Amino acid sequence: MNRHSPYGWSVSVRVLLVDDHEVVRRGLREMLDDEDDIEVVAEAGGVAEAVVRAGAARPDVAVVDVQLPDGSGVELCKRLRALPDGPRCLVLTAFDDEEALVGAIMAGASGYLLKQVRGQDLVTAVREVAAGRSLLDPVTTARVLDRMRRPAEPDVLAGLTDQERRVLELIGEGMSNRQIAERLFVAEKTVKNYVTAVLAKLGMERRTQAAAWVARRSR
Repeated sequence: MNRHSPYGWSVSVRVLLVDDHEVVRRGLREMLDDEDDIEVVAEAGGVAEAVVRAGAARPDVAVVDVQLPDGSGVELCKRLRALPDGPRCLVLTAFDDEEALVGAIMAGASGYLLKQVRGQDLVTAVREVAAGRSLLDPVTTARVLDRMRRPAEPDVLAGLTDQERRVLELIGEGMSNRQIAERLFVAEKTVKNYVTAVLAKLGMERRTQAAAWVARRSR
């Protein structure tokens, strides 16, 4: 399809569906194929099949169930992300599992949602992930990141300045750079520099990874 979408692309978002229940895949396909700018190009019922399908169909986004017969959706995300031009991953789960959320983030997943999500919200999530944005279930994420208010291990974070630690805490609260700038009364560009410094010192690339890292240290 060569239709223009409000998200800025002129071709369809190519989607791979991975779930071991055919009825679930069928429902997702019908819902997503109803959208002009989304096309389901392949389906799979497990990890091994999904890797093969992804290599052949070259999807932009993989919608992945967290529990699969031959492995986990989290492990599948790692394998898909390692492929040349591998798809971004949107993980779906029936349970608000905090460990699965952290694992999905660390595996490089761009989104994590409960299967109870409304249909239109899932469609929006696919578009957001395809556009390179991160999308996490707010309820589960809030519970995980609430732990960030407890002090992390001082020796691990010794390389961060007080302001960098404060920025890290606010990232954990889900704040954008603009919101952090307003809270700390600094320029948004200054916050961006802080975030870059924090990620570099923690050896990470994405702010969601930093948030998950601190959450795990705060258990």
